[in-house]
Amino acid sequence: MLPRLLEKYNDKIISSLKDGLGKTNVHSIPKLEKIVVNMGVGSAIQDKKYLDEALDVLTQITGQKPVVTKARRSIAGFRLREGMNIGCKVTLRGKRMYEFMDRLISIVLPRVRDFRGLNPYSFDKQGNYNLGLSEQLVFPELNPDKYTKSQGMNITFVTNVDSDDEARLLLSEFGMPFKKIEK
Repeated sequence: MLPRLLEKYNDKIISSLKDGLGKTNVHSIPKLEKIVVNMGVGSAIQDKKYLDEALDVLTQITGQKPVVTKARRSIAGFRLREGMNIGCKVTLRGKRMYEFMDRLISIVLPRVRDFRGLNPYSFDKQGNYNLGLSEQLVFPELNPDKYTKSQGMNITFVTNVDSDDEARLLLSEFGMPFKKIEK
């Protein structure tokens, strides 16, 4: 069974982007390539259990086993050595990507305290959108009694276009709740 947002993309979004952008070739239409969910766990330097907790959280949230990220270089001020485990990340593609995005838009973002919309300018000039969550407990899959430390995460939406405007149009067609741009 196809995820709801993938059906929406195939049925409605492709045709509306064709009309809105004036493109005739189907392959030149913006599409979502992957979603990367990253958790930096700086406190894992002192205690390894925080990294294990973060791995468990990402597994429950995404339904996929995370990859442990390592420090690229040593920083004496942070007592960090090259090669130490300092975080974890998951790259979502295909059906899991659309299911995660659907849950993020319809369930998670409305649960964020004092949420007034996403920043429409958080694009990186290459069509990729970054979003930060300060707490993982907004995901309903997680039991708040099980996790001792509140941990934030970064979510990156990678598109196949180089234009921020086209990527913004694509994500808003999916239903991303951007703040209204005032001119």
